[in-house]
Amino acid sequence: MGDGSPPEASRGSHPSPAVAASSDAEAIEVLDTEEGLPMAPEDDNDRVGRNQSSSSPTCCPKAKLPNHQPPTEQPLLSRTQCDTSRGQKHIRKHWKALFDQMSNKRSNSFRQAILQGNRRLCSKALLEETGLSLSQRLIRHVAYETLPREIDRKWYYDSYTCCPPPWFMIAITIVEVAFFIYNGVVLDRFVLQVTHPLYLKNSLLYHPQLRAQAWRYLTYIFMHAGIEHLGLNVVLQLLVGVPLEMVHGAARIGFVYIAGVLAGSLAVSVADMTAPVVGSSGGVYALISAHLANIVMNWSGMKCQFKLLRMAVALICMSFEFGRAVWLRFYPSAYPPCPHPSFVAHLGGVAVGITLGVVILRNYEQRLQDQSLWWIFVSMYVVFVLFAIFWNIFAYSLLDLKLPPPP
Repeated sequence: MGDGSPPEASRGSHPSPAVAASSDAEAIEVLDTEEGLPMAPEDDNDRVGRNQSSSSPTCCPKAKLPNHQPPTEQPLLSRTQCDTSRGQKHIRKHWKALFDQMSNKRSNSFRQAILQGNRRLCSKALLEETGLSLSQRLIRHVAYETLPREIDRKWYYDSYTCCPPPWFMIAITIVEVAFFIYNGVVLDRFVLQVTHPLYLKNSLLYHPQLRAQAWRYLTYIFMHAGIEHLGLNVVLQLLVGVPLEMVHGAARIGFVYIAGVLAGSLAVSVADMTAPVVGSSGGVYALISAHLANIVMNWSGMKCQFKLLRMAVALICMSFEFGRAVWLRFYPSAYPPCPHPSFVAHLGGVAVGITLGVVILRNYEQRLQDQSLWWIFVSMYVVFVLFAIFWNIFAYSLLDLKLPPPP
């Protein structure tokens, strides 16, 4: 060893910062599955102490070597030991930065709950809790209906305060019902209002001749074809939308709903260019398809009762409503040459639900801007919206379509 190089054993006991950071990153990945936090890299004294404790059955498993040896056995610190100590500090600093970066994928509230060791996170399963009030059972039911992971369900159950309440879905439903009642009184018809000659004169629904009025791409949700159309949409969006909003908040659920509504009207303007659009089916189908896709993708983790039966009922209701829309689209119009409302808005809502909606519902209490899949689907949605805008500007004149007369 005349070249002064350290022995191989000494080099192997002190890995480089890059190797240590890589191994610590693998340990941090276990956080999402084992519901625990990675431990900091241990000192050499800790490692030696554990080795001695494993070889000596009389020692405590967590015993460490004394920090100070007798004066006759403690050598002076050499330059190599100083460098080793400095390297360990660098490893700890690098590990802490890496852990902070990884843990930022969770919101501050969720990370704080884990670090503080919330009592619910370490207790028995939420379903085994007894003596709960009616409101507590409702919150627990919502948690098991929408969240696939037990740690998320426990955290939601402990932190939910119903402040603010699920106001978005309730408010949008009240406005839709109010407009329907108003139109029913004005038209003196509540069943198949769309067949009334004056129905299309409303300034809220989307009409291909009036597509330059941009608000119609959103406000058409307040016009429904009849009480059967309104009834199915209201029931579905309350049964599915309200629990989802209780868990994910008004901002996320409102975004999915509005994105489905806009995608529905734009899809009609591209694929069914001569038909008007009414109803909130685009937003409703976006929520339902996102929820069903989330259940399918996390089937083993979803603990909701009768989930197969509930999925079947939801699919039957969606199919019935979609079939009614297809039948009405090709039913002879009461005011030719304008056809009845299109059914393509339903398909636009489904497309939004299984892309943007799935990402939003899957990442509970996580920052969406940190998710690469989120940006991919947002980019796809923006590209579709821009394409539909240019299509509406140029395609109608280039294709020389014969559009129905304005109402």
